[in-house]
Amino acid sequence: MTLVDIPGSKSVTARGLFLAAAAHGTTVLGRPLHSDDTEGFAEGLAKLGYRVDRQPGAWTIEGRPSGPGVAEADVFCRDGATTARFLPALAAAGTGTFRFDASGQMRRRPLGPLTDALQELGVDLTFDGEPGHHPLTVRANGIKGGELTLDAGLSSQFLTALLLVGPLTAEGLRITVTDLVSVPYVEITLEMMRRFGVDVRREGRTFVVPAQPYRACEYPVEPDASTASYFLAAAAVTGRTVTVPGLGSDALQGDVRFASVLEQMGAHVELTPDSVTVAGPSDGLRGITVNMRDISDTVPTLAAIAPFASGPVRIEDVYNTRIKECDRLDACEENLRALGVAVQTGRDWIEIQPGTPSGALVKCRRDHRIAMAFSITGLRTPGITLDDPECVKKTFPGFHQALGSLRASWGI
Repeated sequence: MTLVDIPGSKSVTARGLFLAAAAHGTTVLGRPLHSDDTEGFAEGLAKLGYRVDRQPGAWTIEGRPSGPGVAEADVFCRDGATTARFLPALAAAGTGTFRFDASGQMRRRPLGPLTDALQELGVDLTFDGEPGHHPLTVRANGIKGGELTLDAGLSSQFLTALLLVGPLTAEGLRITVTDLVSVPYVEITLEMMRRFGVDVRREGRTFVVPAQPYRACEYPVEPDASTASYFLAAAAVTGRTVTVPGLGSDALQGDVRFASVLEQMGAHVELTPDSVTVAGPSDGLRGITVNMRDISDTVPTLAAIAPFASGPVRIEDVYNTRIKECDRLDACEENLRALGVAVQTGRDWIEIQPGTPSGALVKCRRDHRIAMAFSITGLRTPGITLDDPECVKKTFPGFHQALGSLRASWGI
């Protein structure tokens, strides 16, 4: 058995930064993720006038329930979707003029359902380029609140941004959702809001958010379940055993359920309240058909090990993976074909046939998840190289070193 130490959750770190900034008092985030996305979020808060002290192992944030501490700011959100979607909502609850922009990759990703909702609530928000995309300007004068209807079928982050800002409005929010993807991420948001003192009531498809102050707290960040998926997959595909401490049945993150997908494929899985262990089967993995709508960030992980299964692997109901850092279904198809693997895709599905991948150049498309996923293919396939290995810095700058240590311990 090999223990693998996984860095903190990106999703939990980003939500923790928002909640800490909005809360009364001083919050300490323990073991936050240090990566390009989370550093960008923290720097964005600093630009908006929030005090963020980043020390190894703990970030301390001074809350400002009244909103940003400056009257004007320019915020560059880098590649970070949580930064690009959450910070304009936070700024709108304050007073001032705040300009937001992002990388070319993030500019292409949609904001429309969120920005439409903010405008419906009376926020003065204008686009400096294509409507529904960065760059944009928020001329903030607080948010009154009220009722909304929201389509979160492309990203749960639209709903999360509104849930997080709801307590900062004058009257609270009542949000009725017509469609919703990645439900576990919303559950993370609701649980973390509870930890910061705000309970959201659910009435069917409606979320009722009170206008109520957040309270600062000490908040430990659990390991990132999406990142853990690569190491669990490594065990499954090589017949080895990996244990990830700090991430188990009590975890907030839905992506811990990736372990159950591996279990359906024949891996042995042991889940305790605070750890997950995966042991790869001695007779190889089985094919599977699986709906991954709620754990879609792990789609590339499964696609990358799918050729080693004894039967076809079909992943369904994952259209939203087409509007992530890249079109991940298309990227998986292109790279699997380059490795000599038979694969088909549709609007919201991918099916991968068993095969013996051959070495090739993997086109990462500046997407950390493509780079990390196909690195796991390389445990069984010599000659795989990445055209952009450094793109992993978005969520796990030390990924290649961690995987190298794992390979060395296994003698691969």
